[in-house]
Amino acid sequence: MVAGLAFIATAIAAVFAQATSVRWSRSRAPHQGAWTVALAFFALASAALATGASTGWDRGTFRAFYLLGAIVNVPWLALGTVYLLMGRKVGNRVRAVLLVFTGMALGVMLAAPIHGTIAVNRIPVGKEHFGVLPRAMAGSASGIGAIVVFGGAVWSAVRFARSRRPGSGRMAGSNALIALGTLVLSSGGLLQGVVGSDESFAITLAVGIAVIYAGFVVASGTRRSAAAGYDGASGAAGDDLASEAGNPDESLRRKSLPANERGTSSTSSTRVGSL
Repeated sequence: MVAGLAFIATAIAAVFAQATSVRWSRSRAPHQGAWTVALAFFALASAALATGASTGWDRGTFRAFYLLGAIVNVPWLALGTVYLLMGRKVGNRVRAVLLVFTGMALGVMLAAPIHGTIAVNRIPVGKEHFGVLPRAMAGSASGIGAIVVFGGAVWSAVRFARSRRPGSGRMAGSNALIALGTLVLSSGGLLQGVVGSDESFAITLAVGIAVIYAGFVVASGTRRSAAAGYDGASGAAGDDLASEAGNPDESLRRKSLPANERGTSSTSSTRVGSL
């Protein structure tokens, strides 16, 4: 069951990462790039979980799972929220810090000693095998990152719920799904660390990423519907609508640009809270 759910989570994250990478290749929007990195980490971490659950855990598999899933994954997802809500300048500074942190995390996880024997038939728990530094990096990075993603999604959901623009209801719903999925993913690590249930962890992993992906799909549908409802020369309606959750000044700037500089709905990116 654990291996099967982990494979499902891997597949969803891989499809999700492919979707964001395509959008990044078209728009070069930094938040799409950050999400692509985060989702690639998530897919690799889920693949490590599937491998450990199906063939047995060892030290290498555990190190990869802990690094990609517990330490560096959520901060890169949060970086996308930072770009949307605080702009490119702040986002670039956070990205520079995050690149250093990711390099440090890789070094720490390669060198950190593993205490005790890794059980081959259950998911290893960090507090049972790692010292203070790896666990502190995982706790602080994932905790702060989850707060940023959840807070950004909730804030955006409230803004869209109050808006009367076409598609605002769906955008509010998509952000609510993102916030819910973030909570589900966070609860998985808590449950696994407290009650040690591999099945509950795998369930929350698959359900959490599926709910977040559902929010992304809802937002994408809103963008397409909004774009179809306006003349192309008037600007990318879906992108302008979604930009309210990120940088309102940038949305106004886009509306003031000529149509050939603004781009069309096919080249614009979806900006929706944290996803």
